[in-house]
Amino acid sequence: MSGSTESPTDSPPPPGAATEPGSYFLANYPPFARWRTDAVPQVLAAFAAAPTVEPLGLYVHVPFCRKRCKFCYFRVYTDVAAADVERYSLALAREAQLAAATPAIAGRPLRYVYFGGGTPSFLSVKQLERLVDGLRASLVWQGGAGGDAAEEVTFECEPGTLSEAKVRALKALGMTRISLGVENFSDEVLEANGRAHLSAEILRAWDWIRTADFPSTNIDLIAGMLGDTFESWQRTVARTLALEPDSVTIYQMELPLNTVFVKDARDGGGSVPVADWPTKRHWVDWAFDRFLERGYAISSGYTVVRDPARVHFRYRDMLWEGSDLLALGVASFGHLSGMHYQNATHWEEYLSAVEAGRLPVHRGLATTPRDRLIREMVLGLKRGRLDTARLARKYGTDPLVEWAEQWRSLEAGGHVERLMPSPVLSRRGLLEVDGLLPRFFDA
Repeated sequence: MSGSTESPTDSPPPPGAATEPGSYFLANYPPFARWRTDAVPQVLAAFAAAPTVEPLGLYVHVPFCRKRCKFCYFRVYTDVAAADVERYSLALAREAQLAAATPAIAGRPLRYVYFGGGTPSFLSVKQLERLVDGLRASLVWQGGAGGDAAEEVTFECEPGTLSEAKVRALKALGMTRISLGVENFSDEVLEANGRAHLSAEILRAWDWIRTADFPSTNIDLIAGMLGDTFESWQRTVARTLALEPDSVTIYQMELPLNTVFVKDARDGGGSVPVADWPTKRHWVDWAFDRFLERGYAISSGYTVVRDPARVHFRYRDMLWEGSDLLALGVASFGHLSGMHYQNATHWEEYLSAVEAGRLPVHRGLATTPRDRLIREMVLGLKRGRLDTARLARKYGTDPLVEWAEQWRSLEAGGHVERLMPSPVLSRRGLLEVDGLLPRFFDA
């Protein structure tokens, strides 16, 4: 659930069984195609204005990886020198300092923090300590326990980049939620999809994570990767259940346009033989049932949790309900005072701006109250149920009335379990949720 992509598309591919090139996962609204470089002065004006009453979160993009996965569309860099890592880390701290000096950010406590990538765990222990110290020097953030503590500090990890000492350091630095990018337990599938780790590294890393006793642990899986079969998927789910993570996130494999898979297929005039959509949905449906049998609960179209009363997703829920998000790092996406924005999308462009003392904003979009209502509605529906009363109070519009025709079509298609007093998606609706949401978009 990281916040930095290169050039995501705005809507799912056309309906059909095959997994065609294009982005299926819906990350934001209004569409990225509406964001403009000429909106940068408005973004900077939002930083210079008084703060909103919304919660404030922080996203930190660490763009380094041991290798680029063949399905990855994020802004990442491989084969980087130590000097590059050091320069970038200093720039993150400097960007935090620049943002913290603005009226919209100054003195505001961070309600959640998310380290995404790339691979944040690519950094060494010393690099991590310097980075966190640099951020804390400017931003009101005390990870872990404490009266002014962020409620959640999430850190994404790739298994092969972890060591026992690094895991202990992450706990000492105040990370409250570790998210391990497992994806699959088959070494053949991992290798075919360009992952840097193998299954032995997953198990070794999990032992360290379990021993460190983080408040919350998450495992990421992807259904329908190249080379995956129902049998290998069943084994992956069984091995995940045996590890007993606090939550599991299951994505359905997609093929964004700017991935190695798609580029190689186009150069060769072929296609990428990943599982089709009905197969992936069947596999996720099957996995949901296995987790439910073991006492997990479904938290969204992608997520199951062991203990909903204890395990929360502050980053997801606050962001989807309209929080401000300060985004640090190259190509990262933020949201402030009704303004969407994205940082400079290339290495030197980003670093030069920050080193010159400028916020590295590249493009943005000023949203209307209706834009924000639709955004909170479509993102919130990903959880499988929508608090329409909250939205009506906040925006003065009842979504059930305003989009009555769209709700009826969902009900007729078997995607809604009930509409009143607030919509609840059926299992089918959950499994197809990203493909359902564009019907609520304005033309």
